[in-house]
Amino acid sequence: MSSYRDTQGPADSHVGINLPQQRRPAFQPIQPPMRPPSVGVGVPAFTGSSNIPFVAFDLSSASTSGYGPPTAGVLRNSGLFEEEAPLLEELGINTSHIARKTLSVLNPIRLKADLHEDADLSGPFVFFMLFGLFQLLSGKLHFGIILGWLAVASIFVYFVLNMLVGRDGSFDLYRCLSVVGYCLLPMVIFSAVSLFLPRSGPTIVVIACLAVVWCTRACTSLLIVVTPHAEEHRSLVAYACGLLYTAFSLLVLF
Repeated sequence: MSSYRDTQGPADSHVGINLPQQRRPAFQPIQPPMRPPSVGVGVPAFTGSSNIPFVAFDLSSASTSGYGPPTAGVLRNSGLFEEEAPLLEELGINTSHIARKTLSVLNPIRLKADLHEDADLSGPFVFFMLFGLFQLLSGKLHFGIILGWLAVASIFVYFVLNMLVGRDGSFDLYRCLSVVGYCLLPMVIFSAVSLFLPRSGPTIVVIACLAVVWCTRACTSLLIVVTPHAEEHRSLVAYACGLLYTAFSLLVLF
């Protein structure tokens, strides 16, 4: 029996059990040389032979990044905000110019047409929103109708003027939208006044006629001035403007 065990290998000494053999790794990771941190501020940073990029940092920069009084560069950059233009001016919205245009439309006798040479849609958009708001207070949701009628009316007046003037005129659609929108202001006032008037009666009808005449006269005078060679067709331009503002007055009445 003893001779039989001697003839077998060491793996056969345990019956039916194969013990795992531990293998040593082929290589060991190379540890970078560590250096104990230096004590104190202002000690030069570690600049060893390591190729790791995030190891090379400067401790001296941390002393200047604390809480303290603003430097001259910060004070110099803060002055840039004071030199910037207001937000409305950057967007092309001149509130004083819009106010002067509005006051010129409110005066039916003397219109300053030179103010409307510079067309804009900021004022007409405000009047459109006010008109729709007053109609909403009276129980009518007419925002889409007012916007659609305003666009169609401006295109209609634009084509009428260009056909009357011909090639001699230089009237564009943007300026037409601006003029028609600003002259909608009397109709907006009529819409606000109609909230306090009875729907049936001659009073609201008379006020509606006055609003139509006011809008027609203002729009006709402005279109004649801003459109060259249109003075001889004043009656036709007034007829077209009267039609479109009559439609807006019917929108308020019914």
